[in-house]
Amino acid sequence: MSQIIGNLSQIGGDYDALFCDLWGCLHNGKQPYPAAVGALQQFRQAGGRVCLMTNAPRPNQYVIAQLDRMGVPRDAWDLVVSSGDAAQDAMFAGAVGRKVWHIGTEKDDGFFTDIPGEWADAPAVSRVSLEEAEGIVATGPFDEANEAPEDYRARLMMARERGLVLLCANPDVVVDMGETRIYCAGALAEFYEELGGKSLYFGKPYPPIYDRARRLMDLGDDARILAVGDGIRTDVKGAQQEGIDCLFVTGGLAAEAFGPDVENPDAELLREWLATQQMAPRYSIGRLR
Repeated sequence: MSQIIGNLSQIGGDYDALFCDLWGCLHNGKQPYPAAVGALQQFRQAGGRVCLMTNAPRPNQYVIAQLDRMGVPRDAWDLVVSSGDAAQDAMFAGAVGRKVWHIGTEKDDGFFTDIPGEWADAPAVSRVSLEEAEGIVATGPFDEANEAPEDYRARLMMARERGLVLLCANPDVVVDMGETRIYCAGALAEFYEELGGKSLYFGKPYPPIYDRARRLMDLGDDARILAVGDGIRTDVKGAQQEGIDCLFVTGGLAAEAFGPDVENPDAELLREWLATQQMAPRYSIGRLR
């Protein structure tokens, strides 16, 4: 049974570092949660270190700029690692070819134009039409406010027939933008696989993003790490696969499953729901605080 706690401070002293999710935990896509910010600040003041680990399909400097615009103070974190960082490495290494069809919005242009120094001498990757493409890079829908994976059926079936591989820069299926739930690149990648295509995933719950965080934070094998997140198939599953403890934030994506009080999940509903998911986070909390 996952232990329900009221505050991060109850267990924070047991850990050296946090791998903390963003959407649904630290902010809602539009503004930060003050209590969550305070919890991270307190953890750092006590000597802990915080890596903000996100499935955003952009290099980390763009995520940092977004956090700055939202008003998330920099003393709440030490490092930002994004799925965009890990996916960029694969793309510039040629995982889906050098001519790619990009599914995504202009806000993700930096994924292609901001080339990491280690790939400066690599052959160029260019964005082309589906008909010319050697592979696909998905950072999200073209119109994330209105489109669903089904809208891409005809184009993805064409891609499947041509044997194109899809690189998914954000394994999240959905996120909540304020009060609006939108589809992410993970939904497109899963749909492509349902149609018979092949998708490559980067970000949580896959190892490259955790390896990158450990390396950049210089965390040894004996480091005590706590993953914090609201995604059962990303944050919780990733922590389980990495062998690290997890604090599941129930007031995020699955909030409606745990009773009417978002801040205080019903213990029995939580137990039943986690059993259906076959997941067992060590701790759970309504909202990060």
